[in-house]
Amino acid sequence: MMLRTVATAATAVSLALALSACSGTTKDSADRGSAKTGTTAKADPDAPLRKGLKLAFLPKQINNPYEKIVDDAGIAAAREFGGTGKEVGPSDAGASSQVSYINTLIQQRQDAILVAANDPNAVCGPLKQAMRKDIKVVAYDSDTAKDCRQLFINQAGSEEIGRGLVRHLGEQIGYRGKIAILSATQNATNQNTWIGFMREELKLPRYKDMKLVKVAYGDDADQKSFQQTQGLLQAYPDLKGIISPTTVGIAAAARYLSDSSYKGKVVLNGLGTPNQMRKYVKDGTVGQFSLWNPEDLGYLGAYAAAALASGRISGAEGETFEAGRLGAYTVGKDGEVVLGKPTVFDRGNIDTFDF
Repeated sequence: MMLRTVATAATAVSLALALSACSGTTKDSADRGSAKTGTTAKADPDAPLRKGLKLAFLPKQINNPYEKIVDDAGIAAAREFGGTGKEVGPSDAGASSQVSYINTLIQQRQDAILVAANDPNAVCGPLKQAMRKDIKVVAYDSDTAKDCRQLFINQAGSEEIGRGLVRHLGEQIGYRGKIAILSATQNATNQNTWIGFMREELKLPRYKDMKLVKVAYGDDADQKSFQQTQGLLQAYPDLKGIISPTTVGIAAAARYLSDSSYKGKVVLNGLGTPNQMRKYVKDGTVGQFSLWNPEDLGYLGAYAAAALASGRISGAEGETFEAGRLGAYTVGKDGEVVLGKPTVFDRGNIDTFDF
């Protein structure tokens, strides 16, 4: 994939600096150091990756196909450096549904918890407790509040994603007409950050004839997203375009459009996986959509967590670490690590991707 770039992001969601575990603090000496770090030692870039590290991936919901790809890749990466990984999580994307799983992972004395937060604040209490016990916390895909983790593995620059989706849709509809957004949950950090940049982009003069009429929420549930698409078109029969920055949402919206009178009339763009969207691109329902490689996102998250847990990095801006086959990455402002630029998929290239 073309996403293996080193990036330091100065956009969107901020993350707090953290210190690593190379001081010899144990999970039992939980109250030493700050609540965020559990240690006062500096990073040692030459420290070897610890063997036997235990990583736990906590997705928004356990049955999300996109997050399954991310987590499976992270678990496979853990085996490369002699660690173990597992995926646990709720079946729904409720704001507080991840809390009990974090508490269990703390009791199991995991070395690192990687979390795609359903809500930026609801998970903070137990994540802070984990860090006090010297368990490293890495947010990925959807961020937590900045004082609740040590790194954020961002799939792409948030501003680039939000503004880019509006630019793509604008080009497709001739910068004219009513548009809507079909999002995931109302509290999802990544979704709200992208939507914020979408709104900013729409203020530019070139979009003066485009109007955002509704932000609908499908809660990353297939049937609800399908119904929300139907509701949007019933409420706004002259709708020209829909942006769905969620893989569940865009697939459900495409399924509805493909079997409706709106096929070919309403432009659908957003974030999806090639395997989900291939048939809708080929039957003309969707002209293009975007995404990064979710396998690379999980792979990078695992190596970043291992670097933290081994004391190679602390989360400070400017630190670098090796991420296996992806090469070297640099920690950006406030601990953000950006995977790379998203890829635009269309009829011309979609068959060259398989995920």
